[in-house]
Amino acid sequence: MEELIVECDDIAEFRRVKDTAAFWCELPPREQAEWVKNLLERLHVAPDAENVAVCLLDTGVNYGHALLSPVLSEADCQAVLEEWGVADHNGHGTLMAGVAAYGDLMKDLASHVNVSLHHVLESVKLLPPGKEQTSQELWGDYTQQAVSRAEIQASKRKRIICMAITATDTRDQGRPTSWSAAVDQMVAGVTDETRRLFIISAGNATQQVPYPQSQIGDSVHDPAQSWNALTIGAYTDFDHLTDSSLVGYTPVASAGELSPYSTGSVAWDSRCPIKPEILMEGGNAIKDQAGSAMDCTDLSVVTTWWKPHETLLYPFNMTSAATAQAAWFAAQIQAKYPSIWPETVRALMIHSAEWTEALKKQFVKEKESVRARKTDLTSLIQISGYGVPNLERALGNLQNSLTLVSEAELQPFKQSILSNGKKGGYVSNEMHMYNLPWPGDELRQLPDAVKVRMRVTLSYFIEPGPGEIGWEHRYRYPSFGLRFDVKSPSESPEEFLKRINKAARMEDEKSPGTQSVSDYWRVGSTLRNRGSIHSDIWEGTAEELADSGHIAIYPVGGWWKERHHLGKGEKKTRYSLIVSILTEGTEVDIYSPVAIKFGVKVPVPITVDFNR
Repeated sequence: MEELIVECDDIAEFRRVKDTAAFWCELPPREQAEWVKNLLERLHVAPDAENVAVCLLDTGVNYGHALLSPVLSEADCQAVLEEWGVADHNGHGTLMAGVAAYGDLMKDLASHVNVSLHHVLESVKLLPPGKEQTSQELWGDYTQQAVSRAEIQASKRKRIICMAITATDTRDQGRPTSWSAAVDQMVAGVTDETRRLFIISAGNATQQVPYPQSQIGDSVHDPAQSWNALTIGAYTDFDHLTDSSLVGYTPVASAGELSPYSTGSVAWDSRCPIKPEILMEGGNAIKDQAGSAMDCTDLSVVTTWWKPHETLLYPFNMTSAATAQAAWFAAQIQAKYPSIWPETVRALMIHSAEWTEALKKQFVKEKESVRARKTDLTSLIQISGYGVPNLERALGNLQNSLTLVSEAELQPFKQSILSNGKKGGYVSNEMHMYNLPWPGDELRQLPDAVKVRMRVTLSYFIEPGPGEIGWEHRYRYPSFGLRFDVKSPSESPEEFLKRINKAARMEDEKSPGTQSVSDYWRVGSTLRNRGSIHSDIWEGTAEELADSGHIAIYPVGGWWKERHHLGKGEKKTRYSLIVSILTEGTEVDIYSPVAIKFGVKVPVPITVDFNR
């Protein structure tokens, strides 16, 4: 082959043909067993894997499967009602389990290196077997019961809750339901002060064609509109067909584009959160010359089958497969950083996400003005969230970036005291100001042609407002809101504080006429401030970034403040803040100068009265 490259000008290189799910899933059972045996011989379950679990709320999991038994014990298989039994009665739960345990099972099967697992699985059957149906009024309660059962069984584990069960008949354009509110309540730890990471599928599009109009017009399913849950949509990198019987068929989506199975929130109003927040591989569909679409094994992921006596490996796709991958992804972060909060794991996943070039070409039209570009980003974000997360970036292994993480607590509101000494209503109470230790000298040495990016992600959990009335006002469903803002390069720290905190100004002083920082942000505050996680990318010169080293975290209204008769106006909350700077194409060391400075400074609580 080397001689062929030398002698033939038409050949540039040889590449190994990519394996598809069809290769593995269409093997005879005996050959599948040989491949599985080979993987098991290379498999190592870490001694501390028991400390982190992915808890699957589904149809049950058949834990006897050879690939699942190393990470799923019989004791960790339960059901909401004992009479349902714990075995998988449908197959969906076991399909989820293979992806949640291994992530990319095709890669592990094909490799010859050792495979290490650092988490285990749990299964709680949420759906009854047979034709039995659960009453809609019990969906939220059963979901909470399922999580409670897992926590009682292994109370000390860090747990990623994963659910790909959704409903289409109760979705209401992003408005909260009793089910989504129950998820929000559980995640926020309203009854027990235990915060949780809950990962849920966006739900599948009813039709795959016309593409992508069907996906844009279809709405995320209930309860994935939950403010606190991390909602997963799907994209695909699969567009290679190997099945010779599919002549005349073509993939619906190209590599890097939105999966034909994904749904979004384009039709929702501005009070709703951004959903889905991220995308994972959900497979692709194929279409014939008449435009009719169908599933395809070639364009799916590989996972475990619920009847291993028939076949061990099976194709899997749609937002369920994407959600299981997201749970695996979260488990890698939690295993590496066992003490971090659920809010932080959620933030790291979103913080590491980027839109593929194919997604941007699909949903962003190039326009001249900054305002037009931000407006055009709305559709991109409402259908694909913040893009596709990168595990290496989330784990902090990139050498040309500096990432700072803060987990902090503040009290958003306090009760005011009137001039006559009596207690009044609740007012905003506390904000945090960070002095970011950017390496200013190193950044200023970079030429202006070198652009740098600063990404900021703020994650917190809200307590859902009681009752349907909570949706009639923008601050009646969330208990509070938090926002971030960064100092403009032309502002002094004092001017920045005055811009953020109206109460810091003298009574007769006007707002300082400083330059707006909106032009530096890719998304902008109008769009990014929806929901309970906010992420945006600042872009500018290195010198401008060196002069933008202050960031403020401050509260905005919510029912804790407005409905003071409920007695929660002075509760504290917590948040996770992630800030990173990235310099591309340069050799500048931006990490060492910061490390010398003893790390990130603790935020200084500032107690003020906001005039809001």
